[in-house]
Amino acid sequence: MATVLLVEDDPINARVFDKVLRRRGGFEVFHSQDVEEILRLAQAREVDVILLDVSLSQSTFCGEAVDGIRIAQLLKGDPKSRSIPIILVTAHAMRGDREAFLAQSGADGYIAKPVVDHEEMVNQVRQVLLQAQQS
Repeated sequence: MATVLLVEDDPINARVFDKVLRRRGGFEVFHSQDVEEILRLAQAREVDVILLDVSLSQSTFCGEAVDGIRIAQLLKGDPKSRSIPIILVTAHAMRGDREAFLAQSGADGYIAKPVVDHEEMVNQVRQVLLQAQQS
């Protein structure tokens, strides 16, 4: 069973995503907004994929506020965690946002909120996991 690290600051979204990932995907789900814990879990390879909200209101690192883009950059810049797939989850869904966020962050996927197609979300998680196993 694959483990998903869910980094989401909205409690309602976190509950919905947790249920969808567990029930439809059969994943184990762990939640955190603590950047040091996120980095530690990824470096220790305790998670298989990360769903990362772009706009985080409560996450800090080294005393500074950080968003999901910065966290993804930290993860992808570290040899211990760079191979873990990251899917950005965001309400920023204007034309060009997907491409810009993926380019800035180095993330492997993008899901726009609100998530209306839960099966598609689960399929995207499965797809990035499969791609990571093949590389």
